[in-house]
Amino acid sequence: MNIIQKFLVICSGSSTEILKKTPTDVNKHVGIGGVILFTGILAALSSGYALYTIFDNMYAAIGFGFLWGLMIFNLDRYIVTSMKKQGNWFRQFFIALPRILVAVLLGIVISKPLELKIFEKEINKQLNVIVNRNKAELQKSIDARYTDLAKPVDEERKKIFAQIDLLRNEYNLASSELEKEVVGTQTETTTGREGYGPNAKRKAELKEQKFAEMQQYANQMKPRLEELNKEIDGLIKQKEKELADAKPTEENYNGFAARMQALNELGANNPILGTAAIFIALVFISLETAPVLVKLIAPKGPYDFLLEKHEHSFKIFAKESIEIMDIKSERRIQKEISQI
Repeated sequence: MNIIQKFLVICSGSSTEILKKTPTDVNKHVGIGGVILFTGILAALSSGYALYTIFDNMYAAIGFGFLWGLMIFNLDRYIVTSMKKQGNWFRQFFIALPRILVAVLLGIVISKPLELKIFEKEINKQLNVIVNRNKAELQKSIDARYTDLAKPVDEERKKIFAQIDLLRNEYNLASSELEKEVVGTQTETTTGREGYGPNAKRKAELKEQKFAEMQQYANQMKPRLEELNKEIDGLIKQKEKELADAKPTEENYNGFAARMQALNELGANNPILGTAAIFIALVFISLETAPVLVKLIAPKGPYDFLLEKHEHSFKIFAKESIEIMDIKSERRIQKEISQI
């Protein structure tokens, strides 16, 4: 075996000493080690991109990405090395089933950040749609809330203005009646005689009375209207401040979760893109499960026989060592008892 083969065998978790005795199995274990190695590299790249979108810091993304890739590498290596070719195929399958499920989960976790990178342009476009939609919903929500807050103030202002309009209409009506009486227009409420007679005098007094009532009410309500207007202006300024404070948050809605939302919406709206995302996930799932499946499907080879023999010999040696230790311990105890 050359240096690269030895390195890949170490990545597979297999014993190089045993493989030296079984050269026909070297390529199989080299292939398993290569898949484990490149799965770890892809996991590092995937998590690095995901963490870069979260922290927006290159050094943090590289550091955490390297640690995540190393963890996935060690986990895959452990999953493969923990599988032993013992018993029939069905027994091996049920033993390997939890490992296969873990490998599938890891494949999905690894594939998602890479999907975000592959469809980055489409996701950025969809993010603009989401941001504008969120802004519109936020504007609508804030407007509705402040409309409810301003409703009592608006209702009171409307009542005051309605009363002023009522008094103004009464004043206009009295003014119109006086004009008709003076010019001699005959109606149900006028005499039809031209000139400023007693009836016209009474209508003039009524006009002045209505004008005085209107002025008095307007002057009386002026301070209250000013207070109500200040409350309305305060609510408007408060609403504008809330919108201004929320604007940066909405415009910077481009984190990892936002991109996942955009990818999900793209997949739902675009069947072709959704199918592509599924196939990308399947590729990474197949890569992640490949070492486990290869070891499960592959027939029992010379390496497996030698490994089983080696482990069996170790178990016998360990058992004999324990028995020898037990005998020595028993003899020591008996000797101590005899000396008493």
